[in-house]
Amino acid sequence: MFRGLINSFKNTSKFSTSVSLFNNCSTSIITTTTTTTTTTTTKSFTHISQQLRKVHLMADKEKVFKFAGIQLLCGDNKEENVQNAIKHIDEAAKNGAKLISLPECFNSPYSTATFEKYSETEDGETVKKLSEAAKRNQIFLIGGSIPEIDKTTGKIYNTCFIFNDKGETIKKHRKIHLFDIDVPNKIRFKESETLTPGDSFSVVDIGYCKIGIAICYDIRFPELAMLYSKMGAKFLIYPGAFNMVTGPAHWELLQRGRAVDNQVFVAAISPARNPSSTYQAWGHSTIVNPWGTILATTDEHQSIIYSDIDLNNLNETRSSIPIYSQKRNDLYKLDSINPINQF
Repeated sequence: MFRGLINSFKNTSKFSTSVSLFNNCSTSIITTTTTTTTTTTTKSFTHISQQLRKVHLMADKEKVFKFAGIQLLCGDNKEENVQNAIKHIDEAAKNGAKLISLPECFNSPYSTATFEKYSETEDGETVKKLSEAAKRNQIFLIGGSIPEIDKTTGKIYNTCFIFNDKGETIKKHRKIHLFDIDVPNKIRFKESETLTPGDSFSVVDIGYCKIGIAICYDIRFPELAMLYSKMGAKFLIYPGAFNMVTGPAHWELLQRGRAVDNQVFVAAISPARNPSSTYQAWGHSTIVNPWGTILATTDEHQSIIYSDIDLNNLNETRSSIPIYSQKRNDLYKLDSINPINQF
C-alpha cells in the first residue's frame, strides 16, 4: 500500500522539486511497515498521507523573485555609459533584485552613423565589466544591448549578452528583426544600413524559470513570443528603445499584448530620454504580468523599476483561462524553421 502511494507520488511532475521534503517522510514509512499493531499502522498511514499532501502543496507553490529594469541615461562617452550601468546594477542588486536588465544600446548612441565606431567584440571591455558585475553581485544579468562586431566576418549586430550569477556568458541574442521604418513626416530609421540581423532564439533557464530574450523591434512579431512560450519561457524581456512617435502609440500596447497572448510576464527596458541625443527615446520602462496588469513603470527619466515576479500568478492565470489546452492544433500550428538556439 505504501509502495503504491510512494510510486504514485514519484510519477507526478512535482517529484523532482520535492524529493528532499519527501525524504523527511521515509523514516516514518519504514517504521510503519514494520509495525504489527493495526492501530499504529493506521495512524502512521494517516500521518504519512497528510505529509505527502503537504509536500504536494509546497511543490505546487512556485518561487517568487525580484526583477529590476534599469532605465539608463546614455550619452556619447562609452566609458561613462558603462560606469553608469555598473553603478545602477550594484544598486539594484543591493535592493534585492536577482534578475536585472539593462536597456538597448546602453553604451552608445542609438544611431546607424555611430554603431561601427562603438562596436566591440564579444570579449570586449563592456562585456567584461558586465560579467564582473554579475559575478560580484551574484545575479543573472540581461546586458541590454551593444553594437557587437563579429571578429571573423566583420559584421555588426545589435547584441544582448546574458550572464549567470557566476559571471559566465550563457547566451547572446542578436536582434532578429531590424528596425527599418519610414513613417512619413515623422521618423525614418534603417538599422539595416549598418547592422546584420541575428538568426537564433534565446531562451535561458535562470533557476526560477525560463526567460526569453529579444530586442526592441522583435516585440512587434508575435510569432517569436509564441515560440519562446512554446520553448517554456515564462518571462519575456525586451531591452528596447522606442521613440517619440512609436512609443506613445505602441510601447505599452505591445507589452500587454504579448503578455496576454502568451500568459507570461513581459518587461521592456528603455534608455532614459536624452534631450541632447539625435534619437529621442520614449523611456517608460514597464513590467507586465500574465493578466496584462502593469506591475511597474516609470517616466522618461533615469530610474530603476522593480517588481516581484510571482509565478503563482502565471499558474493561476493559465488555470483560469486554459488557452494552452484549448489550442486547435488540428487546424493550425506554429513551428520554427531554425530550431538551433546557440551562440
